[in-house]
Amino acid sequence: MGWWLVFAVFLYFACAALIVAEVFVPSGGLISVFALGCLGGGIAIFFHHSVLAGCIGVCTAVVMIPSVLVTAYKIFPKTSFGKSATLAPPQRQQGDAVPDTPELKELLGAVGVVLTPLRPVGMCDFSGRRLECVAESGYVDKANKVKVINVESTQLTVRVIEES
Repeated sequence: MGWWLVFAVFLYFACAALIVAEVFVPSGGLISVFALGCLGGGIAIFFHHSVLAGCIGVCTAVVMIPSVLVTAYKIFPKTSFGKSATLAPPQRQQGDAVPDTPELKELLGAVGVVLTPLRPVGMCDFSGRRLECVAESGYVDKANKVKVINVESTQLTVRVIEES
């Protein structure tokens, strides 16, 4: 194995290191240009040796680049810089979540009050529980009484109760 093959392998490792650096260091793509230069130089050296070595070099690059990128992006959020550069996921409070379907099924037939106009979607109050509802038909003004007539997944369909 000649020095030039060792140099081509070194260029591949330099390319991988530069790809990782591009993930961690904001450079506006300059580091990526150098990484592509190392990759191109390595491929050129491999093809200069033989077509078989060049094809093996290209196949290695096709596997190496995505693998290095995926690994770098998985490691990035765990580093101290990554923790300071990425946003934390939102913290949910107990009452923020949409109720599960079994909880909503219990509301079938329940009577509530429209809090915001249903156009056809709006908010209704069912004994202190504010839930998003869909009007069966058309527009419903607020303060009207409604009855839950259908529960499908997390969607409540309501009908206006005509007061007599």
